[in-house]
Amino acid sequence: MEINMNKNIKTLEELSSFVNYSFIEELNSDPDTNNNGENKHPREVFSGHYVPVKPTSIKEPIYIAHSKNFFEELDFDESLLKEENFVKMFSGDLCNIPKPMRNQGWATGYALSIYGREYYMQCPFQTGNGYGDGRAISVLEAVLNGKRWEFQLKGAGRTPYCRGADGRAVLRSSVREFLAQEHMHKLGIPTSRSLTLFTSKKEQVSRPWFKDYSHSRDPEVMIEEDVAITTRVAPSFIRVGQLELFGRRARKHEHSKAYEELEKIVLHLINREYNQTINQNLKLEEKVLLLAKQFQDRLTSLVANWIRVGYCQGNFNSDNCAAGGFTLDYGPFGFIDMFDPNYQPWTGGGMHFSFFNQPQAAQKNFKSFCSALKPLIISDLDSIKKLEEIENDFPKAIQEKIENMWASKLGLNKFDPKLYNELINLMIESEVDYTIFFRELSNIPNNIEELKESFYNTTFENENIKRKWNNWLEEWNNKLNLNSKEDIENLSKQMKLINPKYILREWILVRAYKKAEEGDYSLVNELQEIMTNPYAEQTKEIEKKYYNKKPSDFFGIAGISHISCSS
Repeated sequence: MEINMNKNIKTLEELSSFVNYSFIEELNSDPDTNNNGENKHPREVFSGHYVPVKPTSIKEPIYIAHSKNFFEELDFDESLLKEENFVKMFSGDLCNIPKPMRNQGWATGYALSIYGREYYMQCPFQTGNGYGDGRAISVLEAVLNGKRWEFQLKGAGRTPYCRGADGRAVLRSSVREFLAQEHMHKLGIPTSRSLTLFTSKKEQVSRPWFKDYSHSRDPEVMIEEDVAITTRVAPSFIRVGQLELFGRRARKHEHSKAYEELEKIVLHLINREYNQTINQNLKLEEKVLLLAKQFQDRLTSLVANWIRVGYCQGNFNSDNCAAGGFTLDYGPFGFIDMFDPNYQPWTGGGMHFSFFNQPQAAQKNFKSFCSALKPLIISDLDSIKKLEEIENDFPKAIQEKIENMWASKLGLNKFDPKLYNELINLMIESEVDYTIFFRELSNIPNNIEELKESFYNTTFENENIKRKWNNWLEEWNNKLNLNSKEDIENLSKQMKLINPKYILREWILVRAYKKAEEGDYSLVNELQEIMTNPYAEQTKEIEKKYYNKKPSDFFGIAGISHISCSS
């Protein structure tokens, strides 16, 4: 693997020396590509791992933000933002990029499973052959500092998988995704990353949305929104849904290369995401079993961490589940305000994708993942049996991760089910803010008065409830068994590295993208600074502004308490 020893890449020419397009060089291109012009119209893609397609640039791109932290990790000098061809490239124009960079990108197809059930009707052809990256186009793969990264433009125009849509992303959703990815990274949760965010005042698209201060669950009006392109970056963008697509085709013998294409994509996934732990010299069956086991470990850890910080994916289909085990696709996501196990930010998501149901949704995606692998080992009964054992072990594995997470969140050495259940019931009964409660609990309080800032109303002052809380706190303190002031201080510090202080709440995001729509990007950049230090005690001014409960007049408001789409 080539290692970038250069510090501060200052030009696109310098960046071009580190390109390495493994996905399109090692895997199969759609054989029908050349018969379909620019490949920007919905059509069935019957085979191949990707379709070559040029992104559609936005007109007169306006810079909004870049991830300062990620630029540093990649050794990108900020002078790149002033280079015309860098700006053009990451706003969709690949015409003048230096060789060996390629002047066209690629889009991929995938299958759709919702809660483990296979769907075909969502593509325009009702076959599953037209479902995939409708507005996401990868444009670069490079090895930087010994690590492979894939750069993907979201909102870069139509592909064969666009299903008749315009292939654009709007400023609103792009601001949300740009900020959320870097926030999650600093929360210590595996995720795709944000590189840049550009918009244009020369192109608008129509989107369904809500009237101001509406309580509707469904969009009521069509609004015109500025387009935007955000560049997201990950080790790869291979999804469970991609493996499913090729697994289904191999299972049904849909074409002569179906098995070969499944094997290729699985081996490529291993090379891209698991090469440090899966030996290339092993037999295929051994690789498949190790892959399943390691993906299980990553996925269970991921979902436990989502719950730790109050994150809900909202639409955790298999196509929104990265096969590398990290958070992907910040569409109808949300961070919980008032604690509710059934919290679901997306009106189309249903309870099966709600906050506390995410472990079950993950299990369904893992089942789809294992099902996609089975055609590769179908002739080896012993391997099939072992794969099924790994699949069946998922509930136990995720339960263990979640219990360990709750123990650490509460500062305990061991999970205590009685203490946990009592707490959850009290939190529901008393209407507490999830983030503020656990951050204040990290101060190791002795009575309920010390937690009053986390309550949305005065219910906790009810004598009966107050007694329950103080009894719980007494029992919890006894379990902690702290013998000195130093013990308390050390545990408090430890808990504050687990329970964040600042969370990217939707009502804060709304303010940022509303200002951005007016051409004021200051709040986007301010939020990037604050939300990439989520565990830190920041200034009193920032605390007053952002360490707050959700305002009461925002509850139930469409576009804040719930969203219907995020395009």
